[in-house]
Amino acid sequence: MSIPTDLDTFDIKLLPHGVAVIAFNRPKKYNALNPQVYDQWGRALEWAAKSDDVRVCVLTGHGKYFTSGQELTIPDSSEMEGGAEELYKKRSGYTLNVVRQLIRFPKLIIAAIQGPVIGFGVTSTALCDVIYTVPEATFNTPFMQLGFCAEACSSVVFPRIMGSSRANEMLLMGRKFTAQEMEKCGMVARIFPRETFMDEVLKLATAAAKYPPQAMKDTKALIRDHEYEFLETVNAREMILLGERMASDESAQAIMEFMMAKHERKEKEKEAKAKL
Repeated sequence: MSIPTDLDTFDIKLLPHGVAVIAFNRPKKYNALNPQVYDQWGRALEWAAKSDDVRVCVLTGHGKYFTSGQELTIPDSSEMEGGAEELYKKRSGYTLNVVRQLIRFPKLIIAAIQGPVIGFGVTSTALCDVIYTVPEATFNTPFMQLGFCAEACSSVVFPRIMGSSRANEMLLMGRKFTAQEMEKCGMVARIFPRETFMDEVLKLATAAAKYPPQAMKDTKALIRDHEYEFLETVNAREMILLGERMASDESAQAIMEFMMAKHERKEKEKEAKAKL
């Protein structure tokens, strides 16, 4: 299967020995996630899973952020023609597919986090097999601040990896974790210097890609097979609740307050720069 060429929110490369690099490619938007990105992300993962040319997949981002999470925008009138519920069903379908693809991805998938990561970017990478990051990266899930809920199976995966108390700090209290803290709790495998980060990651990915591919698939299946259905059930439950939360007045108010605070911060930054 040839590399898909219609996924303009991603930069996809197939390197020697079968290492596929799938990079978020909206650096000016801090790689924020919208329905188009979710749709293309799912299709990129599907291609990497099915292509015989791909042995290892590396997920990363271009620019300052790995991804800044959900792009908070007001839907235009054309999107709202079928009502808010219909709009959410359409959008959530793309997100559900990304999580399904990550749950059932048959090959080694590595998250190479080159900068801060927020929201769905954090929760989804916990479904990858290995996470590498730079020392400056931070991990934040501001779900309670926005009136949302856990997503991408994080309600079960985070406590399993991080322990209950740390997971609750992240999911319920919105605490921002450093790369070093995430390594200590087992979410991150290793931290590499920014200057050599991708070189180090690709060196490891290439070494793994040289292993017999069926042995890799069989062993990953042994690790993950027993929980496919359970994780997909969790995913579906989280998405239903997330839809209810996003449609609530409580969440709408929280998002409005968040966006107003963000706007005020930007205005203050402009004023500060103008005085220089």
